[in-house]
This record gives sequence, structure tokens and C-alpha cells, in this order.
Amino acid sequence: MRNTTLQERPNPESRPTSQFFGLRMKFVVLFSLILIMTCSSLSWYFIETRRQAMTDNLQELGTILLTNTVRNEHFRVAGVVLEDRVTLEQFIQSLMTIDHVVYVVIAASDGRILDQQSKRIRRSPNGFSPAMEQPRYLNDRISQSLLQAPLTTPLITRVVLSPDETLVAQDESSDWLLPFLIGKETLFDFAMPILRESQAAPFRPQLSIELEEKTGSALPIHTSPVVGLVRIGITDLQAKEALLVIVRNVSILTFLIIAGGIFGAHLLTSRITTPLRSLANSARQLAQGNDAPIRLMTSTNDEVGELTHVFNDMTRSLYERNQAITKNLETIQRQIRQLTTVHQASSAIASANMLDMNQLLDTLLPLLVDNLGFSRMAFLLRHPDRNGASIARIIGVPKEIEQTARRLDIPIVAGSISEELLIHGKPVLIHDIETIAHRLYPPVLELMHYSGLQSIVAVPLQSRAMILGYLAADRGAKKCTEDDLHILLTIAGHVAAAIDNAKAYSDLEELTQHLEERIEQRTDELSRANTQLQEHDRHRSTFLSVVSHELRTPMTAIRSFAENMLDGVTGPLTELQHTYLTRIQHNVARLGRIIVQLLDWSRLDTKKVELRLEKVCVHQIATIVADSLQMVASEKNISLSITPVESLPPVQGDRDKLEQILMNLIGNGIKFTPSGGHVTVECCVSPPGFVQTCIVDSGCGIELSHLPNIFEEFSRVPSAMPTSQGAQLGLCITKTLVTMHRGQIWAESQPAVGSRFYFTLPLAESQDEQS
Repeated sequence: MRNTTLQERPNPESRPTSQFFGLRMKFVVLFSLILIMTCSSLSWYFIETRRQAMTDNLQELGTILLTNTVRNEHFRVAGVVLEDRVTLEQFIQSLMTIDHVVYVVIAASDGRILDQQSKRIRRSPNGFSPAMEQPRYLNDRISQSLLQAPLTTPLITRVVLSPDETLVAQDESSDWLLPFLIGKETLFDFAMPILRESQAAPFRPQLSIELEEKTGSALPIHTSPVVGLVRIGITDLQAKEALLVIVRNVSILTFLIIAGGIFGAHLLTSRITTPLRSLANSARQLAQGNDAPIRLMTSTNDEVGELTHVFNDMTRSLYERNQAITKNLETIQRQIRQLTTVHQASSAIASANMLDMNQLLDTLLPLLVDNLGFSRMAFLLRHPDRNGASIARIIGVPKEIEQTARRLDIPIVAGSISEELLIHGKPVLIHDIETIAHRLYPPVLELMHYSGLQSIVAVPLQSRAMILGYLAADRGAKKCTEDDLHILLTIAGHVAAAIDNAKAYSDLEELTQHLEERIEQRTDELSRANTQLQEHDRHRSTFLSVVSHELRTPMTAIRSFAENMLDGVTGPLTELQHTYLTRIQHNVARLGRIIVQLLDWSRLDTKKVELRLEKVCVHQIATIVADSLQMVASEKNISLSITPVESLPPVQGDRDKLEQILMNLIGNGIKFTPSGGHVTVECCVSPPGFVQTCIVDSGCGIELSHLPNIFEEFSRVPSAMPTSQGAQLGLCITKTLVTMHRGQIWAESQPAVGSRFYFTLPLAESQDEQS
């Protein structure tokens, strides 16, 4: 028994036992990630704060130097106004002694450079031509703009130099590699104009007698508020050098903190994982089948020690339970074999595609007897029409008993076993048939005695809340048990479903045969009706053609007489006569359109219309149609326009049919738009592969509930302008023509606001690819 148990257990040795991915390593990795992220974030914040502070200090230094220089009276008068080179040189030398200052430029009010000096030079691209090296200054456009704008505060310009624009120090030839080590160099250009003291009166400096004698004449009077310009360039290279030292020190300190934290986490997790590893080894030995209880020694009183005590109690409990499980193993295996047998029988019933009742019973009952171990088994079929049952199939008995049993008709009487099974649907377990002999039908009881039955079990077969019959079985000399009853109850549902399907198929087969006869009869009737409909359709087409021809002749005469009378051929007309003749002319035109629509609808309905496809431009056709309807729109004071479009690709279509589509849609827009409204035609490529045309009007609109019906023939859609309605075939014809072009048409409308009719046509290129 123990060998069987061990074979069913998974092999613990097959599990991965690599200590590298154990709990200790996971904890150390997690703690390390948290520590690294925290230290890195703090270090970055500290370095970024220092960098920002250094940048602010540089800007403050440049502002102070520039402001003090510009506001120095001696520098402004002697150096800039009088252009004294000695004074300018002194001020420039004093500024250039500051480490952060890269260059100083002093310009006059007319843009001339009075003096300038730079610590940096522009190195030649090849690096081998010293003659090409020149002092480096920023663009002079800043100077030109400041000379025109008298600012009182410094203008700071920040310039980040790329590697090919590196400024090389004149004093230290090795410092040119520094920008590549710590990042790109940033120059701050501080520029500020030098303003004269008062802008209200011309400026004339107070000079000494000796200075006036040197000039030889009186100084000119300046009218411009700007007398000069000072630009100071400051670099952040020294600040970045200091920042690089800080970064190095912070990185070393961060590394030491992280290393110390990881080492401490490793020591802490070792005190936890070592006892856990001992528990895992003991559990592995227990899983391999070690019957002897494994007791572990505890060295601590913390949670790990408590876990060790619990593990010792668990191993002792498992040992005791294993002894109890071993005793009940035979019973469990026996039940498993029975359940397996039931499952196999149920699967066979469910998978059997048997729709014939006799074939189903001949296959089903032997299968149940062989798999469930019964000696005899019978299936009794209920007959609700005569309140009885019959033995449809029985196996395990002699041939003569089988024939006698199948001739029996068992009535369902009150208090009988048959009533309990077939009426109330209750299963029955009879340990001794003599105890219920009075509840059995006498011929059935006689057959049981003759066959030697002592104990039987029977379960009803119920499907879809209807009892079809019941199954009865016995085990010969052995008595039936509760297990036999449960097994039959388990499989009874599958058996009932299979029998119900067989009966339903039999009924369906009979119904199918009856339906085939009815279908054949109805087919003959439909064939005759179809012939009559085709004849009626031919008469309808002929009638429409004749009626339209016969109506056009008098309509032409009526329209001609009305036009002549309106033109004054018959003499002057009164206002009432003119109104009546106008109405006659309008209704004759309306009747003519209805006749044309009826003829078009008749031809489309009989599929006698063929398309003459060619490459055409929808926008061009829309323009032609709009021009032809422009007079009609003008009579109603309606604005008709075509939205211009550029490079609209051609479509594959019938020019005449496309004109008819646009004529119907634009004409409807004009008809249902009141005076003062507008009708617009828009064309575009949307969606890809199609040209979309939209006719927009500001007419009476259509109710949302009626939109799905507007493209149906003879659709009686109510309108706010009923006098403009015709036979309501125009949109039906339009949709048919658009569909013949492999396009789509739809509408959007809002009452009292207007309507938008869209239709799409495929591009000529896409049509060529499909063909």
C-alpha cells in the first residue's frame, strides 16, 4: 500500500532547489533595489541642488559685474564717451582677472567695438592650423538690438556649446578636454546698454581743462539715450569642475552606504533562511515517505522557533493520519473503481450517436450490465395515453422469459411500485421482493419468481420534467445495496436523455416526411403563383409605358397652352387667371416628373438598366447640375453653391446616371428649402478609396423616426412642405443607382434646421484593382 501511495506523489527531487533564487536572495535583491533607489534619489537631489545654486551664483556674479561697470561714472565718461583706450583697458583687465569671465566687449553707440578681450579662441576644425585660431565672441546681433532698446537691466543670454564649437582656453592648452568629461560648456552672455544721465536734455560731460585741451574743440551733443554697450561672457566650466568633485565624493559615499546595507541585509536574512532551509529539508524527507516523525531542534524563541514547534506537531499529526488513511485506502480505491465504471458508461451513452430506439436499447443495456456488474437489467417504457407501461427490453434472462415479458402490459394503479416510479418519480430499493409482493403486478411477480429474483433496484428515467420509464436491475443471489441505487441514479439522467433524443428523432422523422409532402404541394402552388406574378409584372411594365406615353401628349398640350396664355398670346390676364395658370403649369411639371420617376423605377425594378462606366469627375458633374438648377434656385431666392476642391481623383461611373443622382438630391434640397435658404454641394475623399459627396440644405428637415424609410419606394414620409412632395420615388431611384455603382447613400437631418445627404462612389483606381 505504501508503494502505491509513494508512486502517486510528485517527486520532490524534480523540483528546482537552486539556492541562488531562494528567499534570502529575493530579500537581499529587494532591499538592495530600495536602498539603491533611495540613495540615488537623494544623491541626485543634492547634486541637482548644488548645480542650480552654482548656476544662480554665476548669473548673480555676471549681473553685479555688468551693473557696476555700466554705472561707473569714470568708465562711462572717460572710457565710452571719450573713447579713452587706457581707461577701457584698465576696466577690461580688472574684469578679465575674474576666473569665470571669458570675454568682455565694449561697443560705442554706433555699434563700433571700442575694446574687447577674450580668454578663449575658436580652434580650427582640423586642429593643425594655428593661423586659423581666432578669439571667440558670441553673435553681435544682441549688441545691435540693445543699442536700439535702452534697457536698464542686464539682458542674459544662455548658450550651450556643441562639441564642434568648443572654446579653447588661451592660457591652459589642456583644458579643452574638460567639456567632454563633464558635459557641454554653457556660456552666459550678460549685455546692457550704457545710458546717459538725463534723457531730458542733451548730454555734455564735465571734463577737466586738460581733457578739453586734448580734444581741441567742444564735444558734440548726443541726442540718443544709449552712449555705448558692455557685454560680459561668463562660463560655467569652473563650476562644473567643482560639481564633478562633489559628484565623485557623493558617488563614493553612496556606494559605501549601499554596500553596507546589502551586507547587513545578507546577515539578517541568513538568520531567517537557515532554519527555514532545515524545515524544507525535513519536509522533503517527509514527502519522500519517511514514516518516522522528524523532530527539529529550536535555537530561538522568535517566529522561526514557533514555526519549528508547529512543524514538529504537524509531522506527528501527519504520521497518525497516515495510519488512518492506510486503513481506508481499500474502500476508497473500490469506490474509485465504481465511479470510473460509471463515468465510462456515461461517456459511452453521451457519445453514442444513436437515434433509433431499438438500436439504442440493444447497445445501452449490455453496456450497463458489463460495466456495472448487474446480472439482469430491464427497461420499462411508459405509455401515458393508456396509463400503463411495457417492458421494452430485458437482458440476462432466457429467451422464453424475454418474449413473455415483452408481451406484458403493466397498468399503473394506486399504491403499486409502478406508480411510485412512473408517477411520483421516486427510486426504489427492494432487499426482498416478498415484502412488497402485494404492490407488484401479478404476472410480473410470477416472472420474478420464475427467474429467481430476490432483490431489485429501480430508478425512474426523467428528461425535461417528463418521466419516460424506469430502469430495473438485480445482482442475482446478492442483495442490492445503496451503492447500486446511487450508481443507477447517477447514470439515469444520461440514459433518459439518450432515450428522449431517440423518441424525438422518431417524431421528427415522421414530421419531416409529412412536411416534405406539404412542401412539395406548396412548391407547385408557388410555381403557379410565380408564373402569374411574372405575367402581372409584364402587364404592369406595359401599362406604365403606355400610360406615360398617353399622358405625355395631353400634358404637353396643356403645358403649351398654359405657357402661351401666361406669355399674353390670348390677351391680357387678370391676377386670378395668372395665379390659376401658374398652378396649372407647376402641377403639369410635377406630374411630368412623377411619370419620369415611375418609368425609371419600372426599368430599375425589372433590371433593364445598364451602366456605361467611364472615368468621370464627380465635382465637375455636380457643377454642371448646379448650373442647370441655378435658375430654379434663383426663382425661390435660394443660394446654390459648390464648395471648391483641389485634385479630386476620378471615379468609375455612368455620367448620365450620376447627373440623375445629383439632379434628384440637389433638386430635393431646392424643393424642400424655403425662400432665403441655401443648398451646398461638398466633395472630398473619405473614407479612403471612395469619393464622398454631401448635399447640405437649410430646409424643413425630416423627423428622426422617418429617416430609415426615406429611401423606400412610395414611402409616405410626412413633410413640413407637402406641396413639394411627389410620388416619393426619387430617393428610391437614387439609392438604386448609387448601389449599382458599388457605393452607399445615407442621410442626416434635424427638423427645422436642414438635412445632409451623403453618397460615396469608389475611386477608378480601386475599381481597376478589383477587376
